[in-house]
Amino acid sequence: MNTPHQAVDVSQIAPREKAEILSQALPYIRKFHGKTLVIKYGGNAMTDPSLQQDFAEDVVLLKLVGMNPIVVHGGGPQIDEALTRLGKKGTFIQGMRVTDEETMEVVEWVLAGQVQQDIVGLIRRDGGLIRAHKLKMADKDDPKKMHDVGQVGEITGIDPSVVKALQDDQFIPVISPIGFGEEGESYNINADLVASKLATVLRAEKLML
Repeated sequence: MNTPHQAVDVSQIAPREKAEILSQALPYIRKFHGKTLVIKYGGNAMTDPSLQQDFAEDVVLLKLVGMNPIVVHGGGPQIDEALTRLGKKGTFIQGMRVTDEETMEVVEWVLAGQVQQDIVGLIRRDGGLIRAHKLKMADKDDPKKMHDVGQVGEITGIDPSVVKALQDDQFIPVISPIGFGEEGESYNINADLVASKLATVLRAEKLML
């Protein structure tokens, strides 16, 4: 979602408190001014509307004071809710969601539609910010046994050019953890892994989970 700059309402804060807040924040602002901050925004954190609003305001504030926040979002609870409405139960192996073709359609619809819309469409039209191939997951107890978790991907590379272009245009990039293979096939990828890889590729000053 392309989030425009918004004014943060501080009218209810007393002048003395404003001065104290600013004095405490200035060292942090100086340290991270112009730096990239990758923020993983988990699906469980999206279930409270007041927290959603607070999160959005905080991220916008980081941008306004000269930092470059990048949001990588999950959506586990939202995906489970959508699957339940379809009469389908989510299945997990060792904490990884098993993603068959029908589940992948739900994952894409929820992450790229319900959770956020605009930025994902742009990234997908660009050919894929996140490149991936099918994940081959070894059993934690028997490494010789492999689990097939469907359309779950492993990152092979990330092209940061789209993100950097959006940053230059004063947008806050919000990225869905969906990767694309060589044939255009789509993969569900763990959002923590996307956030970590993106932080590495962009040489972010900080990664916050």
